[in-house]
Amino acid sequence: MRQIFPELGVNIDHVATLRNTREGFDPDPLSAAVLVKKAGASQLVCHLREDRRHIRDPDLFLFRSWKGLPVNLEMAMTDEMTIIALEVQPALVTLVPERREERTTEGGLVLGPDMCRRIEEFRKKCQECGIRLSLFLAPDPLDMERAMDLGVDQVELHTGEYANARDPLIRERELERLFRAADRVSGSPVRLAAGHGLDRDNLVPVLAIENLMEVNIGHSIIARSLFVGLEKAVIEVLDRIRQETPLARREAPLS
Repeated sequence: MRQIFPELGVNIDHVATLRNTREGFDPDPLSAAVLVKKAGASQLVCHLREDRRHIRDPDLFLFRSWKGLPVNLEMAMTDEMTIIALEVQPALVTLVPERREERTTEGGLVLGPDMCRRIEEFRKKCQECGIRLSLFLAPDPLDMERAMDLGVDQVELHTGEYANARDPLIRERELERLFRAADRVSGSPVRLAAGHGLDRDNLVPVLAIENLMEVNIGHSIIARSLFVGLEKAVIEVLDRIRQETPLARREAPLS
């Protein structure tokens, strides 16, 4: 038997956010990436926004040339970002909604007819370049069906409504929505990830989703790193994943 745990992607956007407040060089996002790898994370996550409030284009090219960890590039479905993605060729592109005035990504993509057409065109270009494509979606079963129809490689469930709920009844309801959405892609070729607002504590119930292969966490890890250091903050989350993933999920026969 071998043990299977969800992989951890670490979003280091806010290292760049802090650097950008002084328009200098510190703290260095690439140095943060090295520590994330040393701690045992599986991928580096970064969101290249239109206003470049987090990472900037040179950061992205450095991450890709470093090749220390696979890069998951979060981006809006715009012509500018499409050109950059196809030039950089990260391991994974995650399409997210983006509004200039929002503090952080506030919801999932809206898969209307025009968006689906644009995604399908982009998916073909990604496939030609060996880039896997993921969609950041609200836990809506119908959106899961649309994602499978589009033939994307991965769906990342937006866990923000669950993570931000303070009322226990609302949080339980939102958790159930995550489970129902996950069920829709179970058994399909679509890989399942989850992210947004997760921390060491609210992550635990999410780990019970049977087909969950990846969690992506940024803000809570960077915030924790102010007190314990980035490497330890990542290790703490990895330890929680290994300790709290249900035993039934951990065990699988050796292939």
